[in-house]
Amino acid sequence: MPISFELLATDGRARRGTLTTPHGVIQTPIFMPVGTAGAIKGLTPRDLADAKAEICLTNTYHLHLAPGEDLVAKVGGLHGFMGWDKPILTDSGGFQVFSLPKKGMTEEGVSFKWTHGDGRDVFLSPEISMKIQQKLGADIAMAFDECVPYPSTWKESHDAVDRTLRWLDRCIAAHDRPDQALFGIVQGSTYKDLRTRSASETAQRDLPGFAIGGVSVGEGHDLMMEAVDAAEPYLPTHKPRYLMGVGYPNDIVEGVARGIDMFDCVLPTRLARSGIVFTRAGSYRVTKPKYRKDKFPLDTDCACYTCQNFSRLYVSHLLRSQEILGTVLMTLHNVAFYLRLMQLIRDAIEAGTFESFRQQFLASYMPDVVSDADLEP
Repeated sequence: MPISFELLATDGRARRGTLTTPHGVIQTPIFMPVGTAGAIKGLTPRDLADAKAEICLTNTYHLHLAPGEDLVAKVGGLHGFMGWDKPILTDSGGFQVFSLPKKGMTEEGVSFKWTHGDGRDVFLSPEISMKIQQKLGADIAMAFDECVPYPSTWKESHDAVDRTLRWLDRCIAAHDRPDQALFGIVQGSTYKDLRTRSASETAQRDLPGFAIGGVSVGEGHDLMMEAVDAAEPYLPTHKPRYLMGVGYPNDIVEGVARGIDMFDCVLPTRLARSGIVFTRAGSYRVTKPKYRKDKFPLDTDCACYTCQNFSRLYVSHLLRSQEILGTVLMTLHNVAFYLRLMQLIRDAIEAGTFESFRQQFLASYMPDVVSDADLEP
């Protein structure tokens, strides 16, 4: 196996482990900052390392379109391309492709136009996704799957589960890079029977790790957790479990409580650019008038570089003045907050106090501060 996973402690369903990859050891549960096009917007690799990031995520779809996997391979793969010597995971491009408004899908794959680029026709299939990801050279590659929108009918979701399994077998057949792990993806929308079947049949493939996909697409927290509950019992205990595209801090805490080891989401970086600050008490927008004379740091309980050196009034001023430094300082704080949250979770699992940590966190965290408008790119 190109990676290995070791469980160090459990507390209920919550798990504390280590994931060893060719580029380093990851402490789990872990959050992976998202660098869609090969960079976490506003941060250097040094900033990421200072924030205690242990792995980051990039996207096959975007890097295939520009600059292209062949060019990335020429400079040493993603690690050389990005100047990041720690582990990397690449998404397969399935979520991005299936979220496009105009696409053509057959059993062979998906065709679409690169409307945000030069307008050329593009085709992705399981085999092409594997070829791209192997050239990119991430430590972990994801299978090419079909992600249905929410809501979808049972029949649409059933067909997507079947196609995802068929495509997974094609991904396995096409993937032959020995130093790269391939993870399978569970689908099934909000239907418990489909989630259970998808998880059970995906786990039969004996891959290095498994992901639950097709969540955080508008179904809401409760249905998301029901999807996890339906799938998780059928995933191997000795392999890492990854909940894709999640999310808000309360979603992460509840995901850990259900046996999830890995998370990723654009929220901490995307919302940072809108002035949204994440804290243990919830989130707030620092550009609101009441913070324009506030001398306190973004989070009085945070030891990140931003909070140790700058005030809310200064960061608010930078953002309102459209100074790049405002985005940098905001992103640095939000990423550091997420990674510090994961450390607190790991500590609680080791101490056998995760359930009390969970209850205290959920009692004090206000998840509804961010509006839908804040989620726009």
